[in-house]
Amino acid sequence: MAYPHEELAQAFVKQPVEVFGVYRTEMEASTIYDGHVDRPTTKCAVIISLRGQAEFIFNDTERFKLEPGKVLLGGMQKKLEIHTGSQGFEYGLLHYIPVRIGTENAQRLMEVQMLQTPPQSPELVQLLEKLQKASSSPDTMMLLEKKTLFYQLINRILQSERMQLNKSSYSLVEEATAYIHDHFDEPITLHQLAERFGLKPKYFSSLFQRYTGIGPIDYLIQYRLNRAHELLMTGQFTVAAVAISVGYQDAYYFSRLFKKHKGSSPGFFQF
Repeated sequence: MAYPHEELAQAFVKQPVEVFGVYRTEMEASTIYDGHVDRPTTKCAVIISLRGQAEFIFNDTERFKLEPGKVLLGGMQKKLEIHTGSQGFEYGLLHYIPVRIGTENAQRLMEVQMLQTPPQSPELVQLLEKLQKASSSPDTMMLLEKKTLFYQLINRILQSERMQLNKSSYSLVEEATAYIHDHFDEPITLHQLAERFGLKPKYFSSLFQRYTGIGPIDYLIQYRLNRAHELLMTGQFTVAAVAISVGYQDAYYFSRLFKKHKGSSPGFFQF
């Protein structure tokens, strides 16, 4: 089972986006803003709640209550009405558009998603301020920095959502992934990993998958194969040597596993 933040992360990895304006906006208290009711939105947005409260209503049916600690993503090609609370509403806004509209990943980025961050996040505010400065500059390097900062912001938001949903287990899973990174070339089983943290294998696997979006053994396999791919691309090592270096003594088994996950045999990547 993939969680929304994991699906969004995958979509942002696979689907390039164009980043547009960056704003910081204040809305008056107890007011209805209906500028997009008859004129649907033309871009996706990242909306970071900074102060106060507001309800965002998309297409008359999708309702999201925003306050500090809440972030909205998506919302392209939708009617939108905003109802502010008694203290008004202040938020940061970034516009983006998927480069290729019509793909599954683009559609995921266009859907409205609400995510959680810490109510007071200096890091998000600082990234927002840097984005505003980069967005105003015509300098090509600054435009590149704007896109870089955009992805940093998205990554921080999705990481925060992951941690908010897994407060009791994220330190354990972080330690488990670090162990895998340090010992991936050694024999590792689910039972060994679970025993290392004093948990039953099924429960450990459930915690791990909820946090990372993938089971621990699948995570190990993917990490091994990614490292193998990096080694093969250098053209300096045989398939058998690479297999052993990432924990597989049987080069034939390694080759079958590599082709299953990467779509091509290991030899295809050697120059």
